[in-house]
Amino acid sequence: MSSSFRPPAPRPCDSCPYRRDVPSGIWAHDEYEKLRRYDAPTPDQPQAMFQCHQADGDSATRRICAGWAGWHGGHLLALRVAMLEGRIEASTYQAAAEYTSPVPLFASGDEAAAHGQADVGRPSYAAGRLIDKISRVRGDLRH
Repeated sequence: MSSSFRPPAPRPCDSCPYRRDVPSGIWAHDEYEKLRRYDAPTPDQPQAMFQCHQADGDSATRRICAGWAGWHGGHLLALRVAMLEGRIEASTYQAAAEYTSPVPLFASGDEAAAHGQADVGRPSYAAGRLIDKISRVRGDLRH
């Protein structure tokens, strides 16, 4: 069976909600809310993978979010379940579990969500530029 997710990118993307230097308000409130649930103890976490926002949801080029892997790593229930179900290869699991971000990340999903949600509805100019960039790349976000 082929892998449905590629390993994390070498660095979290410019719009990654886990990055400390990303402007607030890029993603919808509920997208940021998802980050909080992965802070739970491993057995209580969601089983859904968190993919990089730079690719369409069903894209053949989708990959594991580097910020998500960089913060949570081997403590992610979703990674373990995906490997056991054959949705990712063992090498992809290992790459995500051992991933270290070269850029500073928030200390938790809760902290990242609070930062990101602060300017939802009134994003800065810098956030607006990233929103426009993502809208051009993601076909599944176009209306």
